[in-house]
Amino acid sequence: MHIGIVACSAEGAALCYRTIAHEGAQRMGLYAHPRVTMDSIPFSEYMVYIDRDDWAGVGELMLQSAKTLAEAGAGFLICPDNTIHQALPLIEARSPRPWLHIAAVVADEAVGRGFHRIGLLGTRWLVAGEVYPQQLTARGLEYVRPSDAEREEINRIIMEELVCAVFKPEAVAYFQKTMARMKGEGCDAVVLGCTEIPLTMHDGNSPLPVLDSTRLLARAAVERAVGNSRDQGLEIRD
Repeated sequence: MHIGIVACSAEGAALCYRTIAHEGAQRMGLYAHPRVTMDSIPFSEYMVYIDRDDWAGVGELMLQSAKTLAEAGAGFLICPDNTIHQALPLIEARSPRPWLHIAAVVADEAVGRGFHRIGLLGTRWLVAGEVYPQQLTARGLEYVRPSDAEREEINRIIMEELVCAVFKPEAVAYFQKTMARMKGEGCDAVVLGCTEIPLTMHDGNSPLPVLDSTRLLARAAVERAVGNSRDQGLEIRD
């Protein structure tokens, strides 16, 4: 089944694509992966709308990509950007293809791994919104948002450093400090709710188990694509 990627920022989209390729090879055989098409409207165009909290405008850009990907043959869509999922409910009914929701995938993983109280990390728009709270609460999970000061500094790190492929030890230290505070508030896992955070944070350097939204979405997309191919009787090599 053909996967369509609605890209936003480059680093997160690239990590998602690479993960699909690597996971595909593990599932399907050397060099194999589901067919992938990506449409990437410049991040700058998204930021025009994000900066003025115009989520309807963000949604229209997502819908443009969705239509391009549907015309290219994609059977379903994913977006490796947590923040702009705030716009998905505004356009999903008009989408030419179904979507895998990044926060739903992460929330299912949290339930599957037995977590109960989840820390949220991401841009200031993401952590102030309901993208993750809706999905976590629907599954009986609790969550902790960053403090106001943490939101601002994490947003600065993401928008000024990570999306520009700048990775500093000071950023790692700040994430670790925030995660440790969340652990002290009873969190047993943390969502890396910006698709660039997994480029610098992981289970090996985090005080809490991480829920890597980028890679979880990519793996769910491969599972859906490969599962669909099996349903159609196509040969898939494990």
